[in-house]
Amino acid sequence: MNELIKAYQHCENIIKEHSKTFYKAFMLLPSDKKKAVWAVYAFCRQVDDIVDEGDNPKEELHRFKACFDDFLKGGLPSSDPMWLALQDVFKNYEMDIEAFHDMITGQEMDLYKKLYYTDEEVMTYSYHVASTVGLMLLPILAPNTKEMLRQDAIALGQAMQLTNILRDIGEDLARDRIYLPINRLEEAGYSVHDLQQHIVNKALISVWEDIAAKAERLYEQALSTIDLYPIHSRTPVKGAAYLYRAILGSIRKKHYSVFQTKHFVTNEEKQRIISQI
Repeated sequence: MNELIKAYQHCENIIKEHSKTFYKAFMLLPSDKKKAVWAVYAFCRQVDDIVDEGDNPKEELHRFKACFDDFLKGGLPSSDPMWLALQDVFKNYEMDIEAFHDMITGQEMDLYKKLYYTDEEVMTYSYHVASTVGLMLLPILAPNTKEMLRQDAIALGQAMQLTNILRDIGEDLARDRIYLPINRLEEAGYSVHDLQQHIVNKALISVWEDIAAKAERLYEQALSTIDLYPIHSRTPVKGAAYLYRAILGSIRKKHYSVFQTKHFVTNEEKQRIISQI
């Protein structure tokens, strides 16, 4: 089998295993664009796994950054098929290199910063770890309108990351990370100790809902320019936004059980959402 075909299959397996939501949404793209999305996802996933699961994440991330520099100079840094697939993507699309660097910076933040105190800190982090992915995908999804869509792609990434933060409170706490703005919690009469005790009360719910409302506004902003995407990209982008936004409703239905429960949108709900777009 052709090495490039195998490389893309490798990337497809990664997105299929780690993000069924994105996999389902982007399955609707034409074949060449779909494969390009898989390769970008595999790149992002590798950085994420180094930070969250690496034995020596600082050293491993340093090596990965050196590999990316080598890649940008035209090399294939290792036998990992992700690089081969990504090389093909860079050959076929005008990729935003700064977004790749910013995404790595965002993942690096998790090695040095565990607590977030202000909305501004949370939004800066959300840009780096999530909005950058949207900017990485824009040249694939909307090559002719990518500059016009830039701010709204940033908004969509921030909306999705805020959704992640609201979903993964317990999981993040287990890693000694608090992405909910601590100043906001304390103003509402809720302490870090309350969070560590897994207390769900009116104060926590009020802060949760404030952040959820911000995410909803960002989803609306992101979708306001959906007509600037080529027709074949509109449904995947809307699908990704709608599927992710539905996580907020799932958490509400389960009475904000954000400490032990892993919230997700069921396959039946995903099919219903996609069919309505």
